[in-house]
Amino acid sequence: MGLQISSRKSGDVLVLDLQGRATIGRANEELSTQLRSLIDSGNRKILVNLSGVSQIDSSGISTIVRSFVTIRRHGGILKLVHATGHVYEVLELTLLIQTIPSFNDEPSALASFT
Repeated sequence: MGLQISSRKSGDVLVLDLQGRATIGRANEELSTQLRSLIDSGNRKILVNLSGVSQIDSSGISTIVRSFVTIRRHGGILKLVHATGHVYEVLELTLLIQTIPSFNDEPSALASFT
């Protein structure tokens, strides 16, 4: 299974819902393109919902980090929500869970943008 990406607005926050595997190849290229497009379109508050992500590798991590840095340069912020299981372990191992604001539930994550 690849990676399905959908987006929705919650107030002025754009929530990106991911389903599947964020791994090297077409899935990660689509994620990178989507995030770049959202940032280029002026979105400055992005919440990446990882609840449906079953696997993430170094290319998926790289895309998230690159997007986090890019949006900060534009005066915005990218945050993560619902990292669980293997995905949480990878984020914890790479210390990204301490670098990129991460939340266990969406209401708390959304509230943190205000």
